[in-house]
Amino acid sequence: MEGDPHNKLEPWRRARRQERRARLRRRRLRLAAVSALLGVLVAVAIVLIASRGSGGPASGLAASRRSATQAGGHHRAGDRASGHRHPSPTGPAHSHGTANNIGADPAALRLPRPAREVPVPILMYHVINPPPANAPFPGLYVPAPEFREQMQALAKAGWVAVTLSQLWSHWQQGTPLPHGKPIVLSFDNGYQSQYSNALPVLRRLGWKAIENMQLSGLPPSQGGLSEAQIKGLIAAGWELDTQGYSHAELIALSAPELRFQIERTRQVIQRRYHQQVKWFCYPSGHYNATVIAAVKRAGFIGSTTVSPGWASPQDNPYTLPRLRVLGGTSGPELLALIEATRENPAPPPAYE
Repeated sequence: MEGDPHNKLEPWRRARRQERRARLRRRRLRLAAVSALLGVLVAVAIVLIASRGSGGPASGLAASRRSATQAGGHHRAGDRASGHRHPSPTGPAHSHGTANNIGADPAALRLPRPAREVPVPILMYHVINPPPANAPFPGLYVPAPEFREQMQALAKAGWVAVTLSQLWSHWQQGTPLPHGKPIVLSFDNGYQSQYSNALPVLRRLGWKAIENMQLSGLPPSQGGLSEAQIKGLIAAGWELDTQGYSHAELIALSAPELRFQIERTRQVIQRRYHQQVKWFCYPSGHYNATVIAAVKRAGFIGSTTVSPGWASPQDNPYTLPRLRVLGGTSGPELLALIEATRENPAPPPAYE
């Protein structure tokens, strides 16, 4: 009916219904936008937490780092004063916090580096036996039980031993390493105790090491490795490298003498043991530009020193640092010492 008030209200009701529908659509759109934004924020938070969590331990070890660096300086001074010759096992020396904590260590706040760029510690051992009463360098003797405890502590902390050539292949070509945190174990001067006391421990762990031998080392009757023992180390997967013919003071030699000590020795070891012998180890840690040049000419791809620190793919491969392990070091102390030298400066261009 023309005068019916319901007919007059119908357009107004339709308009109200359309307005309510429009408000509902707008509300739904706002909810969808808020949900999407929350999803993005959650994803970003997860990425940040994961990146910080993989960036390595944030430790407050500045003081221990300083003391480790000072200790390394004392060792170097002692070497220079004494001429540091490797010890004879039977007596006198034979020439030789977390990333979220305010004030946390800045190292913990750095973004993690690609695996191939991560630095690696190289440990240095000599005699794996107690020192005799007249030993001139008793610190270079690590008793077998002590060595075993150190290796067990390393394994429990997630370390796994690799050779220098394995590490170099990983750095240069991305060749996978065994699962765990890589560490290199090097043994100097060819002592029989390295075969009798160190090899069984490492074999049980499935680890390999490096033997830095010299051709004119101690005879077996005086505690040196026999030919059969050297071949036994090779058969166990150890890498054979060298300190030269006679652990000579390389920085004092003439050019022909350097060639004999470095190049000729490498050729003999390669032919005798059918090993590549890729790495040189400076006797007593002494080197300069002339010695480095001779090592390069001989075909070695790198060298190790006695300067404490971690080896990095950014370092000069002919001056890689090593951390000397002294007698009287417990497993936990070794772990602390390794961590304390992480940020040590690279070895100097010469060590004389």
